[in-house]
Amino acid sequence: MSNENHSHNMDEDLDGYVKIDRYNPEMISKIAGHYEDILTQLGENPNREGLLKTPERVAKALTYLTHGYDLNPTDILKSAMFKEEYSQMVLVKDIEVYSMCEHHMLPFFGKAHIAYIPNGHIVGLSKLPRVVDAFARRLQVQERLTNEIRDCIQETLNPIGVGVVIECRHLCMSMRGIQKQNSVTTTSAFTGAFLNEKTRLEFLQLISSKLS
Repeated sequence: MSNENHSHNMDEDLDGYVKIDRYNPEMISKIAGHYEDILTQLGENPNREGLLKTPERVAKALTYLTHGYDLNPTDILKSAMFKEEYSQMVLVKDIEVYSMCEHHMLPFFGKAHIAYIPNGHIVGLSKLPRVVDAFARRLQVQERLTNEIRDCIQETLNPIGVGVVIECRHLCMSMRGIQKQNSVTTTSAFTGAFLNEKTRLEFLQLISSKLS
């Protein structure tokens, strides 16, 4: 998605943070046109009051939900890499995940837990959730998402090892098909030291424990 000639919608919250939503007007118009036709095919009247702006809203929502295509996860990590002789596990857990299943384009959401053992370099802690977002905000399957996060961290930081666990609920399971509302899907991916049972067990124990 090109960032050129985007319209801006600016909202300022109570903390003074300015949020800028960028949309490509031509792309939004094209997507909205398709959704107007979809509403008609579903038996709805896209010209009734409640649906007049729905195609445009959906187009903007989809653009936001898939903005990860415009992000480079490797560059995100490289922007905050620091030399540091720390060689113990670094863990960031309970990272919120919001993504879209590529099979039905329905959301799946949950938490990601990421750990790595530095090998001369550490990364700013906020960059790990940003990497998760960069991959999650695309059409995805949870298995690939887990591997992409692992591989990006391994290839960029070259740590002694990486561990990633993701736990998500999938609306394609709870709203349609098998309709099991309480099912959770867990995926994991490891490299290096995390392939060792002792290190992997320590990681899994840490993500399941609560700080007192």
